[in-house]
Amino acid sequence: MPFGTPIPLWLDGEEVKTKTTYEVVSPSSGEVLYESSSASVADAEKAIASCEAALESWSATKPSFRRDILLRAADILAQRKDELFQLVNQETGAVDSMFGFEFNLAIEACKSVAGMIPIAVRGSVPVPFEEGKSAMVLREPYGVILAIAPWNAPYILGLRACLGPLAMGNTVVLKGAEASPGAYWSIASILHQAGLPKGVLNTIVHRPQDAAAVTSAIIAHPTVRKVTFTGSTRTGAIIATQAAKHLKPTLMELGGKAPTIVCEDADLQQAALGCALGAFLHSGQICMATERIIVLASIVEDFKEALHATMDQVFGHPDGLILVNEAPVKKNKEMLQDALSKGAKVVYGDAGHDAELKTAMRPVVVENIRQDMDLYHTESFGPTVSLFTVKSDDEAVQLANDTEHGLSAAVFTEDLRRGFRIAKRIKSGAVHINSMSVHDESALPHGGHKKSGYGRFNSLEGLEEWVQTKTISWKD
Repeated sequence: MPFGTPIPLWLDGEEVKTKTTYEVVSPSSGEVLYESSSASVADAEKAIASCEAALESWSATKPSFRRDILLRAADILAQRKDELFQLVNQETGAVDSMFGFEFNLAIEACKSVAGMIPIAVRGSVPVPFEEGKSAMVLREPYGVILAIAPWNAPYILGLRACLGPLAMGNTVVLKGAEASPGAYWSIASILHQAGLPKGVLNTIVHRPQDAAAVTSAIIAHPTVRKVTFTGSTRTGAIIATQAAKHLKPTLMELGGKAPTIVCEDADLQQAALGCALGAFLHSGQICMATERIIVLASIVEDFKEALHATMDQVFGHPDGLILVNEAPVKKNKEMLQDALSKGAKVVYGDAGHDAELKTAMRPVVVENIRQDMDLYHTESFGPTVSLFTVKSDDEAVQLANDTEHGLSAAVFTEDLRRGFRIAKRIKSGAVHINSMSVHDESALPHGGHKKSGYGRFNSLEGLEEWVQTKTISWKD
């Protein structure tokens, strides 16, 4: 490993090991990998103070200076690919396909944000209505940002959480997930290797039992001016509530219940592959993962056959899929048991299978799901997906929208006009036609509707989240 044990925090440009530590356990083996430093409230306050001290000089740097750091970071990411895969594979169980997916996104994010900095860092000189006066509108950084990112795709989500704020002249306390401290250490390591000045980015990870105290202390600190969070809707609501008490804005990307609609004119092989990958990539532990497959009745039997064949080919390993720990396995099995006891039927998989490894579970597709079942409403965030049969596009859209979430969706049809009509009616931050629901590009705005969050990552919209306007007027 590139670090000693325990894994250090990054504070004021230095690697700092704390006296309090916790064990990092591999979901693939159940064995302890190493120990990680665990930040206290005092450590969090040091991180904030470091960010505050660095803010004035960092916000005054030229756009080209920040751009070049991010471009160098993209190159270093590529150079350290093998190391990064080993870390995330051991810490989260991510296989090479999932790593490849997020690793490429991480490199593109660095390059894309770097390219947009000169465009996004701008002001304007409007023409005032009052004679003899002039004005300008500046866009200035908020200041110190708290960026909270999850374990399930740490490289892209961790970088996404800090690249936008950094690019626009803010400094960042990056709070990584306790399940993947090595991955978050590497993000800070790469950015510092790329030339990021000390204090501009500080990292925090901690034991699960310290989460409430440390997070609340950072949110409440008067120096912290905005908060971004990617994670569950439940936790996001808690963080947004705490931030609101201090009148601090937030950017939230939360849970999903992504539908995929398969029309009768769809390419069934393409649709089956899109549904399988969309539902079970990374064991379904993706906020954009397909949770509802909605199929037009006239082709449902043919689709089931195509899906079954695709599942056998892509996700048919008898040992099942690895999840991050035992908790999501238990949750998914409980939801399946509830649904089956109320009349649901297994279309694919073995809902009763108990893997030797407690963090493993075979993928399951079920039908006859009704509103009185937990699985109808709750995000599984695991290898469980529901299949629904409908008679019309109207019924498909109604079912797709019958959820409190709205992060991502997909539609499979050979008629692009039909796809557009359906996409415009789905209440979601993104709809992908003839592509799986798991889709992210640094050039496209990303965020949710309803309880899937608000605000946007990526693209110019994502960078503009991290500046606030200031109007300056004067007499000519």
